[in-house]
Amino acid sequence: MWDKIALILLIIGGINWGLVGIFQLDIIAWMFGGAASVISRTLYILVAISAVWCISLLFRTNEEYAVSMNDR
Repeated sequence: MWDKIALILLIIGGINWGLVGIFQLDIIAWMFGGAASVISRTLYILVAISAVWCISLLFRTNEEYAVSMNDR
């Protein structure tokens, strides 16, 4: 479950950065009242934590992944 949540947050963050790069539009900041708002900063922090979490996906073996999928 944590893997899926982290991946969803990373997808949101990646789309947001794509919009920033292409259109100079930070959709998170736009939706929540600026990049310095508490909600925007919280979302940015959650995306960063998700990125750190997903680093572990690179180092998992297929057996560890299969065991974690069977536990669900």
